[in-house]
Amino acid sequence: MDAAAKHIPDYMADLTDNREPFAPIAPPRTDTLLDSVLIILALTAVQRLVGFVRAVLFCRWLDAEQLGLWDMTFSFLLLAAPLAVAALPGAFGRYLEHYRQRGQLHAFLRRMAFVCGGLGAAACVLVALLRNWVSLLIFGTPSHANLVAVAAAALAAVIVYNFLVELCVAMRNIRLSSAMQLINGLAFAALGLGLLLGWRCSAESVLLGYGGSCLIAAAAALFLLRGAWPTPPPDPRLSQPAIWSKVAPFAAWVLSVNLLTNLFGVVDRYMIIHFSRESVDGALDMVGNYHASRVAPMLLVSIAAMLAAMVLPHLSRDWEAGRRELVAFRLRLLLKVFGLGLFAGAAAVAVVAPMLFDFAFDGKYPDGLKVLPWTLVYCCWFGTMMVAQNYLYCSEKTRFGGLALLGGLALNVPLNLLLLPRLGLTGAVLATAAANALALFLVCLYNRRLGFRLDDGARLIIVLPMLVCLGPWVSVAALAAVAAEAVWGTRLFTPDEKRRLAERLDDLGARLGLARWAAGR
Repeated sequence: MDAAAKHIPDYMADLTDNREPFAPIAPPRTDTLLDSVLIILALTAVQRLVGFVRAVLFCRWLDAEQLGLWDMTFSFLLLAAPLAVAALPGAFGRYLEHYRQRGQLHAFLRRMAFVCGGLGAAACVLVALLRNWVSLLIFGTPSHANLVAVAAAALAAVIVYNFLVELCVAMRNIRLSSAMQLINGLAFAALGLGLLLGWRCSAESVLLGYGGSCLIAAAAALFLLRGAWPTPPPDPRLSQPAIWSKVAPFAAWVLSVNLLTNLFGVVDRYMIIHFSRESVDGALDMVGNYHASRVAPMLLVSIAAMLAAMVLPHLSRDWEAGRRELVAFRLRLLLKVFGLGLFAGAAAVAVVAPMLFDFAFDGKYPDGLKVLPWTLVYCCWFGTMMVAQNYLYCSEKTRFGGLALLGGLALNVPLNLLLLPRLGLTGAVLATAAANALALFLVCLYNRRLGFRLDDGARLIIVLPMLVCLGPWVSVAALAAVAAEAVWGTRLFTPDEKRRLAERLDDLGARLGLARWAAGR
């Protein structure tokens, strides 16, 4: 039996008991890991459906150039938001529990909010003042400076929204964080589509809708969080040096990882803008096709990002309690289950892709359909890597995650320079796929050195996405074979892992009011 099995009673208690015996100040209701999974599955289904319909309508109503403008603007916001606040909210998942158990949570959050507010405001003003230069950087021309000015205002809303989402996730209040994201998705659909129909069919309308949706979601979260904790007297034990000596190194590496992670998602498009040898309009048209190819695969990445953020506080709790073997056991099992789900999603997208591009996208993005299989492959690898990095976060070795992404980025740029002029959009996607494969390999290698080892089942799950490039029906056949092995074999899931999954499915059935399907086993 796996060495983590001796910790199973503690694991069961963690799933069913939310009490914090060492905490003098109790936060709002927290959710167990099982509750979190159920909540995120339910709300994600609604949110992703809304987001998918919204993205399809954007692709259908915008021409390729305007879609490219929106894609590049959104990519800029992804890069700028964590950079503007030095990724300080990214440390909440690791250190909120640390300060809460010591009765110093209020002082910690006040100081984080003050610093992030000041840094964010300065960044937004700077972007507005340098809008001509920023337009040249993002779009390859200074002629879109007005769009950058709107992006500067939207950046402020994104910063506030991200701060509150990170706080709710770190509090293990998955209900509230998922509700925020659902509100954001619904508001973005309503505002973005409404502005496209009622004002102008342009990237500016979509950007205004996105900024407004972030403000609406943030306002809802602030309303629900008001008075969540009684205000205690100032705690003299929490000095400024005590905070920054602990949080700043972790936040610095989280910033590096966030910056490199976001560069991973946008560097190929920046290469297209500046090195494709196309005109400005032609490059934006290519980016629009690329955006269309990413509409469905990015659903997989967004779910991976939410899952990775959701499980970190739970894994961190086990790590702080000294249950290191249990952290490895839970993360390995999660990688297998989620990796199999990613491959299933990729196979499903590959099957319906022709109908999606020909009907929903009105046949406007043929190059996007051409590169879709490799887009699916690297999105699966990227999602797996985001989950695997949690072991580096728990062990406070985030620098290794940054080094892995830096290695992948160092491969992506020269490959794009080599392939992009020769193969066009296909070359950019192939370069990104190779970079993601290298980065995932490096993360697994660093995890192994820190004590987290992948077994044969996990390795098989990681390489499965490559089968998507052989055709949709090959992927479906491979998925059926792997599913059969998962149910009846022992190579993919160990007996102990299958027992844990069966228990979790029993709990899931009980919570949903279903019959206990394993009662007669």
